[in-house]
Amino acid sequence: MFMKISTLAFATLLLSASAACQAPYEGPPADLVVMNGNVVTIDQDNPRAEAVAMIGENIIAVTSNSAIEAYIGDNTEVIDAQGRLMIPGFNDAHAHYGPLDPEYIELRYITDKNIITEKVRERVAQVEPGVMIRGGHWEHEMFDDKQWPTKELLDEVAPNNPVSLSRADGHSVLVNSYVLRASGITDDTPDPFGGEIQRDPETGEATGIFKESASGLLRYNATPVERTPEERAALRDQGWNDMLEYTRSLGVTSIQHAGGGNGDLYQRMMDEGRLTVRVDIDGRLTADPDRLDAYEDLRERFPQTGDWIRFGYLKGFIDGTLGSGTALFHEPFADEPDKSGLPQMPYEELEERIVASDARGFQVGIHAIGDKANTWILNAYEKAREVNGVRDSRHRSEHAQILIDEDIPRFAELGVVASMQPTHCITDKRFAEKRIGLERSKGAYAWRRLLDAGVKIAFGTDYSVEPLPPLEGIYAAVTRKDRLGEEGDGWFPGQKLTAEEAIELYTLGSAYAQFMEDRKGMIKEGYLADMVIYDRDFMIGPEEEIMQALVDYTIVGGKVVYTRQ
Repeated sequence: MFMKISTLAFATLLLSASAACQAPYEGPPADLVVMNGNVVTIDQDNPRAEAVAMIGENIIAVTSNSAIEAYIGDNTEVIDAQGRLMIPGFNDAHAHYGPLDPEYIELRYITDKNIITEKVRERVAQVEPGVMIRGGHWEHEMFDDKQWPTKELLDEVAPNNPVSLSRADGHSVLVNSYVLRASGITDDTPDPFGGEIQRDPETGEATGIFKESASGLLRYNATPVERTPEERAALRDQGWNDMLEYTRSLGVTSIQHAGGGNGDLYQRMMDEGRLTVRVDIDGRLTADPDRLDAYEDLRERFPQTGDWIRFGYLKGFIDGTLGSGTALFHEPFADEPDKSGLPQMPYEELEERIVASDARGFQVGIHAIGDKANTWILNAYEKAREVNGVRDSRHRSEHAQILIDEDIPRFAELGVVASMQPTHCITDKRFAEKRIGLERSKGAYAWRRLLDAGVKIAFGTDYSVEPLPPLEGIYAAVTRKDRLGEEGDGWFPGQKLTAEEAIELYTLGSAYAQFMEDRKGMIKEGYLADMVIYDRDFMIGPEEEIMQALVDYTIVGGKVVYTRQ
């Protein structure tokens, strides 16, 4: 007669048996040990463990509670996880990282457009005439009337200050009449290539909305706030300190696409002992030999063999966004049949830049939302292979949001990484079918179809377009439902992932995208000691509780950098 045992009990038996077979540890004591944990390692060869030992920045053992005793010395710091969930640190594969700004007007999730007016009024009262008023993250599809905002919301309360309020995606901006005058915008100003000045359909007057490259026409004629150099430096440092604290409180241990090529800034923070997140800086996609020479110099200074500050990829844009109606599609929009998106450069220029960058051995990542945009970048990546030869380039589609059926297997064939942000799914699903129809929406945020085709996926957030907390992305991947919850199985539920799959794409998947899967993304012996301990196992609880889990500890490089009070 066979005795039934629980999965947890079986895992414990396996750990005990494995520990019994291991040779006794005789090396130096660990600097840090975590024991009594529910350790989800993302290591297929050792998927579950109870304890982890670390020396310096690296993991030296992932094992059972009984085996870990040999690693504990007089000076070893020991954390009793008390059965809590422990996973690898989150690696955000696409974030626009920067210091927090207390003067920025936050408009995320508002439904009443009048809130824009009131918040701008409050800010104007705090500054002198001519001082710039900045803010954003509004989403017109969340407004009660679902209509674009106009300059009239701003003009009465800010007649003497330039106002610039970005849409959540950062691809459209609302400005007031002050800015239109300063910019010389008239009814006769033509749309630039790749951009649109939104106009009143009856009068032809600019509404205050500028899409994509049209924002380059804007001149703000702003008066600088009077501050000493010391005051500016103090504000900047405080903004960075606040951002770093916020980042580690979320269990985020790595950031890719971290604000252009300013590696010196991160190096200074590291030298000062303030840097608690690993960063990949990047450059702009170009075919200019001189600029590519400069990027090669930057890559030598911050090589990919490094673990803290690395040069990542060259970033380019080929289209806009679904929300702004500027993503590039093969067929016209369902709700605007006279438009099919705004390419940000001709295809020939895109191909030239990618081929030139690939020839220098750079990894390339292209912002591509619409299906035609993704077809174009796959074509250009294929051309680079033909011209320069096949290598392990791991070029990327940044977003890969909507794909045609024929292109899904091409990602795997060409070795292209789909760098995706799962929260975009639950934000954009509110209007996706209205904009592109049901059939095209079947290729939207198609995580399961991509994985089944053998495609490598890296998860991130696109912060600050979307919020930084990783658990919002895990929730999105697991449910494909609104953040506030909704009935049913979610939007195209066949594309949902398990929580463990989503974690893997957010850790090991992101490490693969940056050529670091050999030392990051798993809780494994020899790997970097980046991990996070939660107050609960959000993998097994009700899906609506995923985003309620709190980080108790964040460990980066074998050091505890955050403890929840």
